[in-house]
Amino acid sequence: MIHHIENERMLSEVLNNEKLVIIDFFAEWCGPCQMLTPILKEIDEAYSDKVEIYKVNVDESADCAMRYGVTAMPTMVFFKDGEEVERIVGFLPKEELEKIIQEF
Repeated sequence: MIHHIENERMLSEVLNNEKLVIIDFFAEWCGPCQMLTPILKEIDEAYSDKVEIYKVNVDESADCAMRYGVTAMPTMVFFKDGEEVERIVGFLPKEELEKIIQEF
């Protein structure tokens, strides 16, 4: 299940996770963000035992976007054991996203 983060406190809490955490910073008006959403749903279903996916709407949670230096959408930030381990700016095909997940 993909979760939505609405404030910085929630974001801090989700980073303390044993699984790989993917935070998708997106905007409703962003075309590539809309293309990424179904891919993230497929990833969530296929890797639910290894990955937790969260979405942050940058228009509604600008504080979260600013804290993580997000200036373009979509931006996916990957965390393992609370530490950022990867950052992707822009659309990424499912196969490429799966390669990153398998590294962790």
